[in-house]
Amino acid sequence: MYELLKGGWIMFPLGICSIVAITVIIERFFFFRRIQATALAEKVLKMVEGQHMDEAQAIAGQSSLPLIKVLAAGINNRLHPAKAMEAAGITEMSAMRRGLPVLDTIVTLSPLLGLLGTIIGMINSFQIMAVSGIGQPHAVTGGVAEALIATATGITVAVIALIPYNYFLARIERETEKIEHYATRLEIALTTPPVKE
Repeated sequence: MYELLKGGWIMFPLGICSIVAITVIIERFFFFRRIQATALAEKVLKMVEGQHMDEAQAIAGQSSLPLIKVLAAGINNRLHPAKAMEAAGITEMSAMRRGLPVLDTIVTLSPLLGLLGTIIGMINSFQIMAVSGIGQPHAVTGGVAEALIATATGITVAVIALIPYNYFLARIERETEKIEHYATRLEIALTTPPVKE
């Protein structure tokens, strides 16, 4: 910890970036972990296909999962299910993307802060060299060490944020495809007239 503080004042904004990144990563991880809803979606579709609309509406209406909320919008607006599900889908996409712009900013900002720390450290080294000459190598290397610590920290924070950020983007894409798939199936089920026996 003490070694990190040698990176200069730039370590404080980098520390804030790392805390914010870890907070967003943990929150999004648990969010995506709990939104697995394929089995429930199949159950709702089977009820709609079997013309058990009230039961399907009751089950879908109680869920807070994005996929089921989109299906609930279609069931509740049977005259225009496609438009209703599209509107609900836009809302759910926004909820899934929450926090990701912050991670994206941290991925870009952290290396730049590290580079700023590098420049400041090198400036300090040259100032010491200008004042005392090259007779104090320890004073000069202290500024170089400050520069390298800031750079390494900035890159580390960016890498820590980048991997989960790309994972969350992939999950959003998969969830979007899943929502489109089930929404299309529900629309077909709602617009297909029941088979008379």
